Amino acid sequence: MAAAAPSPDPLDVAAEATRGLRGLSTELTARLPRLLEAMRSLGDGPDAHTVLDRIVRTAAELVGARRAVIGVYHADGDAAGGQGGLADVVTYGDTETDTETDRERCAALLAPSAAQPPGSYLSVPLRVGEEVFGTLCLAGKRDGGPFTESDRHLVEVLATEAGIAIGHTRVQGATRKRERWIEGSVAVTQTLLSGGAGEGPAVVAEKVRELADAVVGIVLLPEEGEGGLKVVAVAADERSGLLGVVLPARSPAVPRLLAGHPVVIEDPATDPLLGSGVPGRYGPSLMVPLSSGDRVVGVLATAREPGARPFTATERTLAAQFAAQAAVALVLAEAQRDRERLAVLEERDRIARDLHDLVVQRLFATGMLLESAERRSDAPEVREQIERAVEELGATIQEVRTAIYALQQTPPETPPGLRGRVLREVRAAAVPLGFQPSLTFVGPVDSRVGTATGAHLVAALREALSNAFRHARAERIEVVVDATGRLADGRPSVRLTVADDGVGMPAGGRRSGLTNLVRRAEGLGGSSGVGPGLGEDGRGTAVVWEAPLPNGGA
Repeated sequence: MAAAAPSPDPLDVAAEATRGLRGLSTELTARLPRLLEAMRSLGDGPDAHTVLDRIVRTAAELVGARRAVIGVYHADGDAAGGQGGLADVVTYGDTETDTETDRERCAALLAPSAAQPPGSYLSVPLRVGEEVFGTLCLAGKRDGGPFTESDRHLVEVLATEAGIAIGHTRVQGATRKRERWIEGSVAVTQTLLSGGAGEGPAVVAEKVRELADAVVGIVLLPEEGEGGLKVVAVAADERSGLLGVVLPARSPAVPRLLAGHPVVIEDPATDPLLGSGVPGRYGPSLMVPLSSGDRVVGVLATAREPGARPFTATERTLAAQFAAQAAVALVLAEAQRDRERLAVLEERDRIARDLHDLVVQRLFATGMLLESAERRSDAPEVREQIERAVEELGATIQEVRTAIYALQQTPPETPPGLRGRVLREVRAAAVPLGFQPSLTFVGPVDSRVGTATGAHLVAALREALSNAFRHARAERIEVVVDATGRLADGRPSVRLTVADDGVGMPAGGRRSGLTNLVRRAEGLGGSSGVGPGLGEDGRGTAVVWEAPLPNGGA
């Protein structure tokens, strides 16, 4: 592999740029050292705007101008938008002494087709290679005289060096930007393939928002049966209200996106592509398909603030490449998740077979032996104890068979947060109980109940369900989690109620489970107690566990 060519020495570049000045006026020749020093001071910068600041200052100081302005054109040549049709404007010099005529004249000179003015105004184009990327305008000499031909030559040479410096800075900036997007793609892929498939759309939305210097990142997935696109993940600093919004199939953007084509929108508030489904609170927007091969699995969208610069052609290309990589990662992560689900189901099936073939058969055989022993025994006490043991074995066999049935079922998807944890506890309790308790949520449980309180609530629920299984002999259990409750002193609370229609609490029975519930509640500043159950005339037990909400539930 050939070695990279060394960077040219700035002094060599300056000498080459000024070679054409030989033979010119003595005044110009005398000013060459100052020009060389000015060219050396340009150098490269961390970004184009920094280099432009140096250029405009150096130009004004070199020829003694009161004011200097550089106008930078849009990269795609579009003069619409920006500051007077410009992508960027950089100024230097006296602003307090500027006249309206000065400002109007400089504004006119910054247009690509401006005519050269006589006397106290001077403008030259700034080029990167063959591309004219801007115009340098100088207004009013400090000594009150006109700009001379020597001034023009000096500024033109400076403009040549400025083009070289800007070119270097652009290349470096493009390289850094490309590296950021590549690193972002790698980070998303690693996150999704390391077990984050369930949060995949949210991860992708947050990363594109970061990489695009945008205020929002959005992932949309095709809506089954409707033909539209539904927002499934939103990354933004403020509540956007976009989650769950559907971009209808009638929107002109939808068929284009589903066909694999990107959509660039300068102003979502007025652009007809989106139809009427999305709020117009954002500025320039970009929507790219999440494509894996010939399959469009979704759409990735990002938007900047109103009035912000539009997405450049380079940014659109980088976003499309990122979306393609993210789509592959999403598909692979989902396939990996399916394999893990299959492995879990196979293991559950194996456990179910072992329980049936080994445990149940042994328990059944033991029960038959006990029944045989019961028939041969003459002692009533022994016969009674054996009969009780046989009943317990029968109940145990029924519980094991219920567990086998539960293991053979496909586990339903469980939502995250406190709701999901409560659901898992209630579903797990169905195995020993032999039936599914009912479950009701009241109020915004996930958003109002803090992490610590939620952990205690789940533990209290587990204890209450365990008590119901071991002692109540219930046929019906109702669980209610209410995030809109109030304690006796008026503080907002979360209230857990576990009610059954069982035999109730026996007199003098052990109450260690209830004591644990009380201890948990009081440790949080709440309370716990029991009341009538669900059976006729209040038969059964209702455990009520309550704790205050953190920060008053705000």
